[in-house]
Amino acid sequence: AHIPLSGRNPMLQEALGIRPHVLVLNKMDLADPHRQPVSTGAGLTEGLRLLQAAVLAALFRVSLQIVPLVAKLVGNSPRYHRAESTEYSILVIGVPNVGKSSLINSLRRLHLKKGKATAVGGEPGITKAVLTRIQVCENPLMYLVDTPGVLPPKLGDMETGLKLALCGAIRDHLVGEDIMADYLLYTLNKQQQFGYVQRYGLAEACDNIRPMLRHVALAQGRTQKVKVLTGTGNVNVTMLSYPAAAYEFLRDFRVGRLGRVTLD
Repeated sequence: AHIPLSGRNPMLQEALGIRPHVLVLNKMDLADPHRQPVSTGAGLTEGLRLLQAAVLAALFRVSLQIVPLVAKLVGNSPRYHRAESTEYSILVIGVPNVGKSSLINSLRRLHLKKGKATAVGGEPGITKAVLTRIQVCENPLMYLVDTPGVLPPKLGDMETGLKLALCGAIRDHLVGEDIMADYLLYTLNKQQQFGYVQRYGLAEACDNIRPMLRHVALAQGRTQKVKVLTGTGNVNVTMLSYPAAAYEFLRDFRVGRLGRVTLD
């Protein structure tokens, strides 16, 4: 839900066409509730069913709507309705690291009271292949199929790529933690989200990433030992670690310590 628009692969949207589908916005507890009505309403076709589900926040009231909604959509579609088959096989698709596996595990735990059936992680690439069907409900009998995250071969613009990277859809080192941290600071200031000021003990909002990361390193104790060659030999000097500070800044954003933010 950080990126309700940038987080949608246009190639998958085109492939879906008129097929019945549900758009699930995960991690709603981390997104800005005041920006959601505008963000999620833009660019949605009339036939698209939108379900905002904070699965990781364990909001079971919303999660309980997913299975009945899917069954209703398939049942009301003559093209996909088969009287001789009473089970449902549903493909779970999306960009990397948006919680597809977590959604499956959550529904399975909610309806079947069983443990997780597919691996999850905080970085893209945990699911590497299309897996076997995983049962998530007994009545109606429903199976979900977990799939690897898919990004378009070419992103529309650089800002979309940075938004995807901030949410973990692209590995940090491919973009650069310092570049991502700089863009995150710009976005927080643009939206007047100044939670970082109090968290890192700044006197006021800052628009320069270097002194900002210095405060992060001091506040979080991110240091590194560097060997310095002097006239009397090697000396170990403790210095602030700016890469570690940038990573800490990104992690605080991803877990919600800097406030509820929607990037789109």
